[in-house]
Formats: sequence, C-alpha cells, structure tokens
Amino acid sequence: MDNSFEKFESEANAGPLVAGLPNWKSRELTGEYITKKKRPGMDIPFLVLTLLILMIGVIMVLSASFARGLYTTGTPLRVFSRQMLFAGSGIALMLLVSYVSTKTLSRWSFTMLGISILLLIIVLLVGERINGAKRWLGFNFDGVGGTLSFQPSEVAKLALILATSQWICIMGKAKMRTFKYGVAPFIAITAIIVGLLMMEPHISASIIVILLTAIMMFAGGTRIRWFVLAILALAAIAGSVFFMNSSEAPQQGALSSDGQVSDVQLVTGRIGYANDRINAWLEPEADPLGDGFQIRQSLYAVGSGGWLGQGLGQSRQKYMYLPEEHNDYIFAIVCEELGYIGAMLILMLFVLLIIRGFWLALNARDRYSALITTGITALLAIQVFINVAVVTNILPPTGVALPFFSSGGTALWIQLFQMGIVLAVSREIPSEASRKRV
Repeated sequence: MDNSFEKFESEANAGPLVAGLPNWKSRELTGEYITKKKRPGMDIPFLVLTLLILMIGVIMVLSASFARGLYTTGTPLRVFSRQMLFAGSGIALMLLVSYVSTKTLSRWSFTMLGISILLLIIVLLVGERINGAKRWLGFNFDGVGGTLSFQPSEVAKLALILATSQWICIMGKAKMRTFKYGVAPFIAITAIIVGLLMMEPHISASIIVILLTAIMMFAGGTRIRWFVLAILALAAIAGSVFFMNSSEAPQQGALSSDGQVSDVQLVTGRIGYANDRINAWLEPEADPLGDGFQIRQSLYAVGSGGWLGQGLGQSRQKYMYLPEEHNDYIFAIVCEELGYIGAMLILMLFVLLIIRGFWLALNARDRYSALITTGITALLAIQVFINVAVVTNILPPTGVALPFFSSGGTALWIQLFQMGIVLAVSREIPSEASRKRV
C-alpha cells in the first residue's frame, strides 16, 4: 500500500467532529474513529445540480448555435448533436469516475502532472494553429468522418490540483509552513506550466493556473507571509504580461525567411495583442467595428434581454452579429433570451453547486480528498466568474468558456470527469452511523 495514502487514512480514522473544523481535521483532535462503513452512495444534491446545469447548457447550445450552423454548414443541428453526444458520454464517464477511490487518484497524481506537461510540450510541436495560437491537439478519424481535438491546458489544470494536493499531504503541516517545501515547489511547477502556456500562447489559462496555485497553497497551510510574497510575485508577472508595450497582433508580425510568421513573433504579437484587448475593454466605443465589436455586441445582447428576456430561441444577436455566440459568449445569449431573472437563476444554480462542492470538501474523509475537492470547486468558480465578467465587460476578453454551457466536446468531458472525482469523494464520506467513540 502507498505510504502517503496510509497517512491520509490514519488522519481520517482518528478523532470526532469538532464544530467549525473540517471532518478530517477535527478527528485528529479527539478520540473518535471511523469504521469501514461509508455513505450509501454519491452525493445526490451535487449530482442533481450538475445534471440540471448540464441540461440547461445543452438547450442553450441548441438555441445559440442553430443560426450559425445553418448559415455555415447548412445543418442547423450540427453543433447541438455533437454536444448531445459528448454530454451523454460525459455523464457515463462521470458516473464511472465516481467509483474510483481517492487512493487510486493519489497514486497517479504526480504521473498525471508529468503527462500534462508532456502534452503541453507536444502541442507546441504538432498542435493545431487556430487564430495564431497553438493550443489544440487534434485527431482525425477519417473512417467515421470526424475530428477530435482538446486543449492540454485543461488537463494541466486538473493535474495541478491532484499533484499539489498530494504534495501537501506528503509534506504535512510543519513543512508546508516553510519556504523550501510550502512555496518554492509551487512556484517552480507553476513557472514551468505557465511558461509552456505562454509559448502557445494562452494567457487566460496561465492566469487560471496562477490562481489555482495560490488557492492550493492557501488551503495547504502555507505560512501567510510566504503566501503573500508569492501572490505579489505572481501578480507582478501577470501584470507584466498584460501591459507589455508591444501592440502588434500575430497576423501583423514580421515574416520569417519562408514568408511565415515565426513562433517567437506569434508569441510576442499575441501577448502584445492583450494590450489592445484591454484598451477595447476600457473604451469599446473607440473602435466599434474592430477590437470593440465583440464587446459591444455582447452588451447589446445582455441589455436587450431586459427582465424576462426575448424568449427561448428568440435571440437576434446570434444571427451572425455576436461572434462565439455558442462558445465563450453563450451567456450573452442566455441573458438576451431568458432575461435578467433567467440569467440570475442559472447563476444561482452554479452558486449552489459551488457551495455544495465546498461542503463536501469540509466533510471529506481525509485531507487529500478535501484538497482535491477544494481545487476542483475553486476551478469551477473561477471559470464561471471570469466568463460572466467578460460577457458583461467587467473584465477584458480572456477566452474562458462557461462550464457545461459553452460548446466543446472534450472540454465537457473534462468538466464532467472533474465532477466525477467530487462524487467519488462524496461516496467516501462516512455516514453518521459509522462514527464511533473510543
């Protein structure tokens, strides 16, 4: 048996519950132990909320995508049928993953991190270049007439959560309060991942990775002064990325000897292009048909929805006005068709799912389970917040999709895979009847 996980189990089997503390922590302080009996099954509220949000998301993909599908391919249900296929198979994947023990996840945590870094390197070499960025690994299935592509950055986020959780548990509370074990390894691995992401380039994923690292450090017990210094350093790096003086977009960069834009020029131009996005975010009216076009169209969609919306399927902006209407900007279509009340109800479902996720983390059987649940729930919260903030022009455009809503099959698979991990943690939460006092 893996020694590190034996440590996790010993933590879970000691001590009764103390008010205000996570279950795994409170049991360390008293004399209660946990028998082998577990809950009868997965957490039903978390499962129901996930399926409800997914169902609404698939319906909105149908509404938002049929106009562009009809115009570009002649098949209005093309995007919807693909999303339905991935949603159905994704639910099966989620339920399957919910039976995987956290012990198995802990054993493969560092391996998954290594695989994710390898994928980030591979995508730089053979990845598909879309809009000047190499973020996708694609696979063609000529026999069935389809393609499958995914972003290794999505795998890297989950692998980061699993690996840092494992590291925190191995190091323990005392070592996590030192710079050598509680700060330096986190900065090192984040620097590697962010460095590879910026070579794609993928600024939004880099920011999410930095935020995730900070959250895991905080949850892991890093000493506050080291934590604050690390946050300031990461914030300085993120700020320098967005406010570089270069303003050349990738397609405007100088050409190499073979007449193509080089990778270095693409990275430099793409990072500099972030500065143009910030200018458009601050003053979209200055360039209404250029950089400010998408922001303006998104705000038109949000504003025209009013309180009750135009009605499901009645959006006007989806008729080739709003770019990415079924992807990154699908929430604008939600606001236009369902109105302020409908949009707020959907956001409330996300809030309930996030709260339930953190509740499961507090009641998790051991520290590793608590940490991975915290990380996955925090990742969901970050993505929802950033996407909605971009659609409503609170933040500059970042390219972050809305979980369970934005079209994208493999992304949906990964999201449901993460929900399956949380459900697996919920299966291992001991029932009240299984707690006994020694």
